[in-house]
Amino acid sequence: MTNTHRLDVNRRTLLRGAAFTSGAVALGGALSALGATSASAATGTDVQAASPELYWRGAWNARPPSSPVQVLDTSPSYIVVHHTATANSTDYSLDHALRLSKSIQDYHMDSNGWIDTGQQLTISRGGYLMVGRDQTPQAIAASRHVVGAHVANNNSTCIGIENEGLYTSEEPTQALTDSLVETLAWLCGAYGLNPQSAILGHRDFNATACPGDVLYAMLPELRNGVTRTMQAYGIAISESRAPDGDGPTYPDVPEDEPDHEFYHGPTRGPDDFSR
Repeated sequence: MTNTHRLDVNRRTLLRGAAFTSGAVALGGALSALGATSASAATGTDVQAASPELYWRGAWNARPPSSPVQVLDTSPSYIVVHHTATANSTDYSLDHALRLSKSIQDYHMDSNGWIDTGQQLTISRGGYLMVGRDQTPQAIAASRHVVGAHVANNNSTCIGIENEGLYTSEEPTQALTDSLVETLAWLCGAYGLNPQSAILGHRDFNATACPGDVLYAMLPELRNGVTRTMQAYGIAISESRAPDGDGPTYPDVPEDEPDHEFYHGPTRGPDDFSR
């Protein structure tokens, strides 16, 4: 895929990011979940229009990482869908979304002992998209990969999206689903990934119920929606490609991994450069 056909974060927007850390950075226009109908989408003339609105870490008063995050020069091969396994809140406000991001970071750093939020991106049940781990937007813009702590033995090849809620028996909200499709389309374009092979659930890598039976069963529909969205915006879709190495693995849970009420499987492994 050529750079002219890759969906990327607008560089000028990223440079303005420091000035907008107290609010959202508009990376592009709003996008319907399963396809777009605007004139620019129909003609494929404005791939930036498919970029989502993103709330940076300053918006939710993020703490700095306890150690520098690792940024790889390579792109991730997979996008991993998670659920937070927290209550299915009916508070769909921006304030709630920002508090969610803060609570996740506090839990990951203070209870799990990680250096920062484990996932790279978070979506609330109100559909708000927020930066998780530090340096994520800058890395996406440069087709690089921030190493997180969300899939044991595969953190160097996977970028993760935490979706607020528990989806073992309930569907996510339409707002969350719309935002998830929009975000997945953005990432597939930015990294040159094929939605049909790159979008996976946490349980595809580790022994875990995450992202819940209902959300996991929605993945084929989500992949198709992402494909249609990319086509509507004229974003070239890459051929499926396998990452270096043996692909997904199913490691044992480390003996020192703490137990949690909703266990998401191991979150680190021997190839992880940071926690």
